[in-house]
This record gives sequence, C-alpha cells and structure tokens, in this order.
Amino acid sequence: MSAFTCINCRVSFADADLQRSHYKSDWHRYNLKRKVADLPPVTAENFQTRVLAQKAQVAEQAVPTTVKCAACSKQFSSQNAHANHLNSKKHKELAAKYEESEAAEQDMQVDAQQVVEDKNAKNQAIKEGLLGQSEPQPEASGSQAAASSSMQEDEDMGSDTESWDGDALGLEECLFCSFISRTLEKNVNHMTREHSFFIPDIEFLTDLEGLIVYLGQKVGEGHICLWCNEKGKTFYSTQAVQKHMIDKGHCMMLHDGDVLLEYADFYDYRSSYPDEERPDKGGEEDADPVELNDEGFQLVLPSGNSIGHRSLQRYYRQKLRPERAVVVRNPTALSRVMAGYKALGWTGGTGPMTKVRANDLQYMKRVQWKSHMRLGVKANKLQHHYREQNPI
Repeated sequence: MSAFTCINCRVSFADADLQRSHYKSDWHRYNLKRKVADLPPVTAENFQTRVLAQKAQVAEQAVPTTVKCAACSKQFSSQNAHANHLNSKKHKELAAKYEESEAAEQDMQVDAQQVVEDKNAKNQAIKEGLLGQSEPQPEASGSQAAASSSMQEDEDMGSDTESWDGDALGLEECLFCSFISRTLEKNVNHMTREHSFFIPDIEFLTDLEGLIVYLGQKVGEGHICLWCNEKGKTFYSTQAVQKHMIDKGHCMMLHDGDVLLEYADFYDYRSSYPDEERPDKGGEEDADPVELNDEGFQLVLPSGNSIGHRSLQRYYRQKLRPERAVVVRNPTALSRVMAGYKALGWTGGTGPMTKVRANDLQYMKRVQWKSHMRLGVKANKLQHHYREQNPI
C-alpha cells in the first residue's frame, strides 16, 4: 500500500509530487465542498463529465435567444413565450394582414424595375424629340437659320447651367431607398418605420402631397441631401445621395433658420400666432384672398367664419341641438399619418422653442406680406385724379 494518499478523494499516489499537485486541483476542491455538505466524493471521470456539462450550459446561456415576430413587430426572450404568442388570436389576425401586405409589396418590387425602364424610355423619347427639333430646316432662309442656331445655342447654354439631371421621385417612391409603395400614406409609413423619418411640425402642415413631391424633386433631380441642404458634399446620382443620407443618419428634414421660407408654401402657422399679434388684424398687411370650397356653396373668410349660399338658407336657419349635431368624419392621408405619429409617442410641438419658432415665422410672414404689397402697389398705375362720368 502506498504511503501517499488522499482520504477525501479516496486515491493513492506513487510519490509526494503527485500528491501535492492533486491537492491544488479542482477535483480535490470539489470533493472538499461535497464533504462539507455531507455528500460522497466523485471519481475523476465523473468530475470531468460534470465540468463539460457545465461549460455547455454556460455556452448555451451566452447565445442570445431573442425571437422576433415580424408580423407583430414584437420580441420575446424565450421560445416558449414566442410559441404562446403564435397561438394567440391577435397574432393570427395580424399575420394574415401581414402576409397580404408582403405579397402586395413583392408584386410592387417586381414592377419597380419595369417602372424604371418606362421612365428611361420616356426620357429617351423626350431627348430624341428635342434633338429632332434642334435639326436645321432646309426651307428656312439664311438669316432665319442663323437666328434659330443662336437661339438654340443660348438654350443649350442655359440648360447646361440651370437644369437638373435625373428624374424626380414619385409620391410612392421612398426618398432614402429604392422601395416603392402602393399609396402615399404607405410610403410615409415606410419612411417612418424603416428610416425614422418624421415630418417636422406636421400639425401645421397643409399640403402633404406637395411637400413629398418637392422633396422627391430635391433628391431625384437636384441630388440634394435633405439635412445638408446644398451646404455639404455634391452628389451626381440619386443612389449616391440616398446612400449618404442613410450612412450619415440624415434621413430627416432641416427645418430651421432660412430653410423655413423654403417650405413656407406647405405650412400654415397662423394658428400658433398670439391672438393679440395676428398679422391679419392690422391694416398694413394684406389678408390672404378668400377661396370657395370644392362644392362652391360656401365662402370661408380669413377669420374662419363661413358664409353660405342663399339657396341653402333653409338649412342654415335650422337650429340643431348640440347633442344631435352630425359629425362628418373624412380621414385624409395627413390625419392618418398624424395618427401613426401619435401611436409612436409623438405629442406635437411644445415648449419654449415652439413659441420662438412661431414668433420668427410670424415676423418673416409679416415682412413677406409687406414686400408683396409694396411690389403690387409699385406695379399698378394708381390714378390720383378722377374724371366725372356724366358731365353736364
């Protein structure tokens, strides 16, 4: 029997060096802890098996097990929670709608290349038409040919310096990628969901379609970044400026400073002006011209009051009780986009910065109206004396 043994692990050794190395091993420490807990010791093979099982468990826990549901846009930390979600009624309803939308979007992606080819064909036809018009006519005289050639040269020089290369993006085309939606509303939702694009001050926006068309012209024709706004790098293709906006995080509109006047035609901030400082109450500024609505039976004044046609006076004389008032709901694309923003946590423009912007816009509008009035008076010939219409 060997003189070098370990009573705790129940093993013997040939020399003292092996015994000392055993006392420093993890197997010996593990058996010491089991002895304290009044448990029997384990063999070396059993200890190695337990070590490998523990390492496999740690490696499995280190791997992320997050599961995402694409139809509901939800994430789950375990497979069981994901399986329970798949069996829910709400998920099945959303999954059916998601499959329909995915099928439609795939069809749109298939037709996207055809749309691009049609655009290129139209542009080629226009270019060929312009080249055909620029050819000299044999019937023209020498002076007429010289004049037409000089005019053509002037037009060519002007087109080289002022025209934009490229095609404007349509209402259904994304401003930041090549995705094409079916409607304007789906296009705005796609840009909000995929590129975090939010229209600033949307509560004061009056022309959503016109704004998207103008932004499509800036990106498609001008190749201008919506955030750099002609102050950054110059781009020579639509794909280049779209890649720049995605890489730099410029998928947003610059709506501050001098740029406010650029988008002034699409916004109406008069509702944010203080009541005592409204520019339409003064005598110096010219009020906006009143316009009839689409039906032509109602006149809306600048103050917001409405004047109806005399043929409808029997309806205007009716005095309905407030609780029986009929509310006509006509959700537009802008209202649906605002509803989507509110669902994402948007609460509108609040705080001191909103008041400062409203005051700045009020001042700029006042200066703009005064300049228009001054220009209109200067362009008209005012008659300072009058002649009697019925002389005796």
